[in-house]
Amino acid sequence: MNNDRKALKSGIWYTVANFLTKSIGILTIPIFTDLLSEAEYGAYGNYVAYLQVLTILITLNLESTFISAKKDFEKDFDSYASTMFLFSGLFSVIWWISLNVFSGFVVSKTHINIEYINCMCVYLFFLPAVNLYQAKERYRFGYKKSVLISCLIAVGTALVSVLLVLFMSDRLAGRIWGSALPTVLIGVILLLLLFRAGHNFKIEYIKYALPICLPFIPHLLSMTVLNALDKMMITDIRGDRENALYTLAYQCGTVVTILVTSLNTAFAPWLGEKLNDHAFSEVREFAKKYVLIFMYFTVGIMLISPDIMMIMGRKASYMEAQYVMPPVMLGCVCQFVYTMYVNVEQFTKHTVGMAIASVSAAGINYVLNYLLIPKHGYIAAAYTTLISFVWLVLAHIVLVYILGYSKTYPNKFILGMLGVAAAITVGVNFLYKVPICRYIIVAIYGCIFIFAIVKYKDQIINLFRKKASKTN
Repeated sequence: MNNDRKALKSGIWYTVANFLTKSIGILTIPIFTDLLSEAEYGAYGNYVAYLQVLTILITLNLESTFISAKKDFEKDFDSYASTMFLFSGLFSVIWWISLNVFSGFVVSKTHINIEYINCMCVYLFFLPAVNLYQAKERYRFGYKKSVLISCLIAVGTALVSVLLVLFMSDRLAGRIWGSALPTVLIGVILLLLLFRAGHNFKIEYIKYALPICLPFIPHLLSMTVLNALDKMMITDIRGDRENALYTLAYQCGTVVTILVTSLNTAFAPWLGEKLNDHAFSEVREFAKKYVLIFMYFTVGIMLISPDIMMIMGRKASYMEAQYVMPPVMLGCVCQFVYTMYVNVEQFTKHTVGMAIASVSAAGINYVLNYLLIPKHGYIAAAYTTLISFVWLVLAHIVLVYILGYSKTYPNKFILGMLGVAAAITVGVNFLYKVPICRYIIVAIYGCIFIFAIVKYKDQIINLFRKKASKTN
């Protein structure tokens, strides 16, 4: 099997595995909303928000250097991978010591018990072993091992978390340790495999890696902060209960975020080929259908959001958070759109503007949260994040224009569709108060979807046949 076919096969398996493993986390949401109190659920949401930020700061995204290191250190790639772990391990120990030395300050600012901070540090010590090993396998097209590891961690995390929550007196501790232990245990095994394959520690590898990964840290950190800042500030200003409501609403929207990531995995390589061929008209034509289909799907999720909240929350007290869902869904549409433009920036290798846009969006979100959350509560946070996403859409459109690729996408059409989506969002908020009208519209919406599937079934079948023929 040649490398092109290996890459295609690996890409398909990674996309499927990513969707399935993330779906396991979504399916466990009703279990944990039932087992945990609102305060415990909110506290866990706050813990995850800080974990996401510290993951960027501690791991430094070193696996991102493998795309070039695989070529530059092909004969000693195993030693390069083990060196990256040793460096990240040393860095995580420094963070661990620092967080404990300043534990009083850390606990007061984060509202996280020092025991849970230490759990976080143990998890982040072994997480790079998992990430680096999987990245090494991906660049060798060894998708079977990588997919197996992802599935073991996803299933293990779900099972261990549920068991610990059921049998530990401190249910929050059970949820936190349950989310960490499978990664830690598998990380120990993969750490041994990393050092068995290559154990030469070389400073030159660190000098090689840092200039590549460090410029991406501001962008990654800003985007992580943008997604996590709301939960941090809600917990700090309004408490764990309101953060529980906000966290559940955002988790219910996770399926759309996963869809954005999965679609972009397939779209980005195709876009790169078309940009290389200067096939801008073909991209514009496809982009119109691409945006319309995604918008249709997202509006459908928006219409049935109260039902999703009822299933996931399992408690009537969570239902007030249904009004967070429309701005969350509109934010997902914005995320989908600006990701299309980010692909162009990455294609041109001009990513400084991308980092500036991300940092400024995080800044806008912080200021608006600071002004609005004390007065209007957690629902305001959904709209402040939406405003930040709208800013990112406009910023990336401008950046692509500056790079000379403004004719890649039908900008007026896309902005017009975002305007339509915003108007629908306002209307859906009112529909939530009239369930009968909402269900009638959902029924009509479903009928239109079925009609479209039947009408265009031949084109859909042909599309899958073409994909199948490419993989054979």
